[in-house]
Amino acid sequence: MADGRVPSSRLARGSRLGLLAAEQAARGVGTRLSMVGRPEQARRLLAERSSMQAAQQLVAVLGGMKGAAMKVGQMLSVLDVDLVPESHRELFRLKLAELRDSAPEAPFPVMRKVIEADLGPLSGVFADFDETPIAAASIGQVYQARLRDGRGVAVKVKYPGVDQAVRSDLRNLEFFSRLLKSVLPSAADAGVLDEITRNIAGELDYMREARTQHRVAARYRDHPLIVVPDSIEEHCTAHVLVTEFLECQSFEQMRKLPAAERNRIGELIYRFYIGSLFADREFCGDPHPGNVLLAADGRVGFVDFGLYHRMDPVHVEHERAALQAAAECRAEDLYNQWIDRGIVDRASAVTPQECLDYVWAAAGWHLLDEEITITPELATGAMVLAVDPRADEFRGMRKQRLPPECVFSRRTDLFTFAALGQLETTANWHTFAREWLYGEPPVTEIGKVMAQWRTERG
Repeated sequence: MADGRVPSSRLARGSRLGLLAAEQAARGVGTRLSMVGRPEQARRLLAERSSMQAAQQLVAVLGGMKGAAMKVGQMLSVLDVDLVPESHRELFRLKLAELRDSAPEAPFPVMRKVIEADLGPLSGVFADFDETPIAAASIGQVYQARLRDGRGVAVKVKYPGVDQAVRSDLRNLEFFSRLLKSVLPSAADAGVLDEITRNIAGELDYMREARTQHRVAARYRDHPLIVVPDSIEEHCTAHVLVTEFLECQSFEQMRKLPAAERNRIGELIYRFYIGSLFADREFCGDPHPGNVLLAADGRVGFVDFGLYHRMDPVHVEHERAALQAAAECRAEDLYNQWIDRGIVDRASAVTPQECLDYVWAAAGWHLLDEEITITPELATGAMVLAVDPRADEFRGMRKQRLPPECVFSRRTDLFTFAALGQLETTANWHTFAREWLYGEPPVTEIGKVMAQWRTERG
């Protein structure tokens, strides 16, 4: 789009899109590529001393938390610290590391007591149990073991006392909301905080997670491209989650694969985290690189279903309609929809164009009908601009109401974008999005295979 021409092939296609005035399309779409992510603008914002002070304050407050702090650290670890000015970069990296590494590495004898308190002696359930953890989750450690019937399993065990620690953190959200008001006023809304509390508290419920993972695993059972390890529900308790073990490569290993393979994986990540919201009206709210694996047979695996969310069909359709309006550059329609939903106050100074530009800055990566390589810098730029109140062109948006039902769907969108940035994948993401935006048939081979499998499964 360097020549300024509008990519009209898709804009003009289909009765659902209708007829868009050429003037509107040229004005709206012609500048969209420069809107996506805006890393230069994000870099300028982060260069401001006040921005860095706010970031350090945020880390300091969260660093005083326990179980919930690592969850935030995992989320922040997908950000590109190279976007932070060099003079502040090392301090920022160290601050994030404090959060990321805040969960204790409890010695096995301590964790063994947790397991045996719920399941009885290890030898009664497991034939082998590796005492060295293979991963640290936000509220527990993960071990590899083998059941007495021969099945290989992953065993996630809660840290002792983590339930009380997280609940204590959540009770402190009232204090945390005062900090949020200085960063993102709409996020301090009582309804939003209730939604955050409900979902994070849900991560403590291993029995609920076991049921959810079993249901999702059943949905993807025998899928040719995606695998979800099943939970072993008879061995799951309030403090121990036992699931099938997946022989796999880690996300870090995936980052070293050839571009074509990373692009294939990227499309599957997109379809699992973003597409499922619109296809199934439910989604996993934790698209963190640590939760994406590459199985030995080439399928992409997904784990960790503690933060799993279902959306009312009405809310899903509201999101779809808003993204359609943004994709088609119908600023007035987007503005009016947000007025009707109470997102934007008509008495505010927010304009239809500001609403449109805001959506494009945060979600334009799957609205733009062009091939985009998602980099860590691009993804971090989108995240900073979505939440940083110092972006003058979006200052009015920060004062509007964030619907509680959208908290985790928007989080999933931003952090899927960030995870794909870590993988540095390339695609025309809009071609995937059109399947759930407009109900169009898939055009990629992966999309066709998945659609055929879904049809055959009924």
